[in-house]
Amino acid sequence: MSAYDGALDRSRTRAGARYPDPPRGRRRPVSHDTGMRLDHVSYAVSSNELVDTVQRLGQQLGGSFVDGGRHPRFGTRNFVLPIDGGTYVEVVAALDHPASDKAPFGQAVKARAADGGGWLGWAVAVPDITPLEVRLGRPATDGHRVRPDGFDLTWKQIGVTDLIADPSLPYFLQWTCDPEQHPSLAGPVHVSAVACELAGDKEHIKDWLGGDIASPIDSTDIAWVEADEPGLVAVHFRTANGDIVRVD
Repeated sequence: MSAYDGALDRSRTRAGARYPDPPRGRRRPVSHDTGMRLDHVSYAVSSNELVDTVQRLGQQLGGSFVDGGRHPRFGTRNFVLPIDGGTYVEVVAALDHPASDKAPFGQAVKARAADGGGWLGWAVAVPDITPLEVRLGRPATDGHRVRPDGFDLTWKQIGVTDLIADPSLPYFLQWTCDPEQHPSLAGPVHVSAVACELAGDKEHIKDWLGGDIASPIDSTDIAWVEADEPGLVAVHFRTANGDIVRVD
């Protein structure tokens, strides 16, 4: 078991409650051969809608988002909601900063917000990003986020430009900071993801991942839907009282 696996396992015991483990054989839902796992899903809005969106989604889901801080290199900031399975929901907005016009991630966030806001996409964590750099023929980008408490989360990421071209594709990241600081451990877990709706070319997504795509989110069902544009269309969550909430 890696350090990240240990830290993420501990996330299931937050708030004094033991949340059910994923069914046997579904531990790594994205690719069983490469150590890939779903890291988070991103919901993009404009900066003046950020606080209202965080409050609205928090009320809908019965969970409290945590101020995640700022991404200095990308010109963005976020709030995060830990969910069951060692992953999290990110609500992200671009800042009035030159970096948001230059960095691909900032560009993607601004474009999604300008289009009305909603799901930006999904991110897949890998233990080593080097094979992806080799396969894609380009280096990963260094990313970091400074939390309000001053801690600097660091990672390497690749594939954001591909997400811009085809929003159904995830981008990849390798965390390079202390695994105990993973955003899924930022607060108590009261919510789980039970299903997602994804529009896109299933075979193309499988090829992009280089492995299986039983579901992009651990222990959830995936519904392949028709939409005007490819991408993550909606996520269905189970709240602490058992209600199912669809967020599109």
